[in-house]
Amino acid sequence: MAEQPDLSVHLGRGLRLRSPVMVASGTFGYGFDAPLVDRTALGAIVTKGTTPRAREGNAPTRIAETPSGMLNAIGLQNPGVDHVAGIYAPMWAAWDVPVIVNVAGDAVDDYVGVARRLDGVAGVAGLELNISCPNIANGLQFGIDPRPAAQLTTAVRAVTRLPLLVKLTPNVTDIVAVGRAVEDAGADAVSAINTYVGMAIDVRRRRPVLSRGSGGLSGPAIKPLALHAVWQLSAALSIPVVGIGGILKRARLNEINVLRAFLLTARGAGAFPQLLLAHRLLLPGEDLVEVEFRLLARRRRQTARGAGGQGVLRRSRRAIAVTS
Repeated sequence: MAEQPDLSVHLGRGLRLRSPVMVASGTFGYGFDAPLVDRTALGAIVTKGTTPRAREGNAPTRIAETPSGMLNAIGLQNPGVDHVAGIYAPMWAAWDVPVIVNVAGDAVDDYVGVARRLDGVAGVAGLELNISCPNIANGLQFGIDPRPAAQLTTAVRAVTRLPLLVKLTPNVTDIVAVGRAVEDAGADAVSAINTYVGMAIDVRRRRPVLSRGSGGLSGPAIKPLALHAVWQLSAALSIPVVGIGGILKRARLNEINVLRAFLLTARGAGAFPQLLLAHRLLLPGEDLVEVEFRLLARRRRQTARGAGGQGVLRRSRRAIAVTS
């Protein structure tokens, strides 16, 4: 029987994932919105954005289809951190998959308050700071400038022992500068990328389709852009890069896995896979994503051995790889 490659990865501070496949914030709600998905096939679940108090989100229309993607302006609808900590977290504690809570707010104190409330709560495996939401009034204020991004990261790092990811916006001139700033401030990993700011127009009504005017563009259309961001960050940072954006089928997942292999061998850094809309991949009885990962890992190992090298798999546990 052939040896099965070890797909486990580490996100820092003791958080070990059995698989490099995650689901991006918002796509699974708080983990209860995809009952047909086998959670044991996932490395982790990242929740919707969570704020200090409950939010209703933006008024409809909040979603619009676009060619090869979609625009959303949900507006961080969520039940608030007390509900998450008191109702959801006890259920997560019984699951066989770690849950990372996405944290959002309008001010540094909002992020600090949510992080402090969730620190030490059973069922919460880590935090992802959302400094890159394009569909609320102050959603991008911390993500577009390295200095406030670092200040926010430092403030949150001071109040929690949990693994800390920072979700970066692509709506910047230099994403690497922001990535370096949050790494220096204590982030254990970065997530790249959040959505691009976009707009759709209703030509009959002569006004924007979304009630807020603009929203965040996601889907297959942004995959090449996401790949480039992962490429840049992986070359510059020493912490893991969680890739997000545009993966809807295994062929695209494999493209990112190939990028991972190239980065690990050529640059000595890696990226990590977080899958946008991964529920389209992980259907009942279907573990093809994990199979694909194992096959590719085995092929890389065989290729490395044939060339006299052993580096790819030895390093892959630390330098988490792939995109979404």
